[in-house]
Amino acid sequence: MLTRRPSALRDFLTGEAGGGVLLMAAAAFALLMANLPGEAGHFYHAFVHAEIGPEWTPKLGPMTVHLWINDGLMAIFFLLVGLEIKRELVDGGLSTWERRRLPFIAAAAGMAVPAGVYLLLAGGTPGLSGGWAIPAATDIAFAIGVVALLGRRVPASLKLMLTAIAIVDDMGAVAIIALAYTQGIDLAALAAAAVMLLLMFGLNRLGVQRLLPYMLAFAALWYFTLLSGVHATVAGVLAAMFVPIKPTPGAPDAADSPLHRLEHAVHPWSAYLIVPLFGFVNAGVALDAAALGALLTPLPLGVAAGLFLGKQIGIFGGIWLADRLRLSRRPAGTSWAQIYGMALLCGIGFTMSLFIGALAFPASPALVEQAKIGILAGSLLSAVLGYIILQRAESRR
Repeated sequence: MLTRRPSALRDFLTGEAGGGVLLMAAAAFALLMANLPGEAGHFYHAFVHAEIGPEWTPKLGPMTVHLWINDGLMAIFFLLVGLEIKRELVDGGLSTWERRRLPFIAAAAGMAVPAGVYLLLAGGTPGLSGGWAIPAATDIAFAIGVVALLGRRVPASLKLMLTAIAIVDDMGAVAIIALAYTQGIDLAALAAAAVMLLLMFGLNRLGVQRLLPYMLAFAALWYFTLLSGVHATVAGVLAAMFVPIKPTPGAPDAADSPLHRLEHAVHPWSAYLIVPLFGFVNAGVALDAAALGALLTPLPLGVAAGLFLGKQIGIFGGIWLADRLRLSRRPAGTSWAQIYGMALLCGIGFTMSLFIGALAFPASPALVEQAKIGILAGSLLSAVLGYIILQRAESRR
């Protein structure tokens, strides 16, 4: 007799929210290491950029610790993102158009308004317009980590809405990465990647339930995508779309569903190893007087304002407008103050914003560092004010 596995989403909202706290700790440790004087600070940067090979494409050069984590391990993170997207669309909170309406409205507004704020403040400066997508992303691990600190003060319906918005946000971020930050396509490698996708499609249509063939095809897909010029992490989301799922209406999981099995296997590694490692190798930025003084320059200011102001205006405004126009009702049992607090937490753009920042300015490490300052400032403001608002807000009876 099959035993029902617990929902990965439920685990994430309750027990595994500790992954968000671990990410915070990893980012704080990276900041500490990067700002230590002398050899200690030098060791951090030497470790992050250490060449450990091989060189698969001249475009990337020898693989470094940073590249292996950003282009390799993060593909597994994006695989999990893809599994969660498919799961929610087929068998979860986004399985009907009625359920999708509010998260899609909120997420769309929550990506468009921050991009507009960024372009307003930084788009006119030569060379900076490419960073428009940096403040458009939400970091679900960080946001849920903050929510976990609040315990029962945050209604379950609000946690689910936050997760749904972040999932739709991830869909938009993946599309942006694939379409806006892809350069110099290698058609032969892209064709080989397409063959791997066709192979996975065939496995799915033949009803293959074993995960090993899908994972071998995913590894090959990642390799060819890396060579093609499309960012390699996109392979994770594409591969997830072909992993079979057994829908379980009215229940959280199916123990014999390949997608659920893979999701449960990957989730702890992503939450407790991959994402914290990503935070550690990407969050280390020097916070000296020059860096802090640069916070008011167009790039950091545009990113910070996009995250802090753009996200809260877009998401809260989208939900308020949808409710007033009777397109969709706000989550049951939640007050407008709580929804505003949730909208603020969506301004924590840490993981995805850092990721997009590195893609937006690949030829300018100085601009990437400036973007990091804006990301840290905007995310910190959003987290602190969102926590205060939710801690004091009362639920609607």
